[in-house]
Amino acid sequence: MSSAHLLIIGDRAALSWVVTEQRMAFPAGRTKLARTLEAGDEIFLYTTRGCFRNPTRDLGRVIARASVATPVRALDEPVVFGDRSFTEGCRLRISGLAPFRQGLVLRDLVPRLSVFPDPATWSVRMRRASLALPPGDADLLRAELEPLLRPYDETAGAYRWEPAPA
Repeated sequence: MSSAHLLIIGDRAALSWVVTEQRMAFPAGRTKLARTLEAGDEIFLYTTRGCFRNPTRDLGRVIARASVATPVRALDEPVVFGDRSFTEGCRLRISGLAPFRQGLVLRDLVPRLSVFPDPATWSVRMRRASLALPPGDADLLRAELEPLLRPYDETAGAYRWEPAPA
């Protein structure tokens, strides 16, 4: 039986890579957590308030629905974003993607999600790469997110990002 997970992305370069490559990578030291994902699991991609480096303007949003396409394994070459190295990864199959900088504002649903037993401190649980979701929470996210999603091919291009030359 497959499970559902919220994959948490806090960096625009990493988000661009995840969406355009349809892959997910996990930092060294998170192997045990990463290996809880299995092929066929349902994934919701979440971008943090700081993902675009403007947390006073941006909100944390669930932006995509996907499934794990391959088991998590050690990468031949680590993926590097900034000063962080990501050594484990898997392929994703994104089935729907919200238009760039749009999506489901997660904080609005926190009181209705059992994965956050204390809504006042919900953001503490988001300081990780992945968060397993109870079935009822996955159902709620799926229902609320679905009307906001567009086909991958229509929206993925807006997520491409190249850093400015130094």
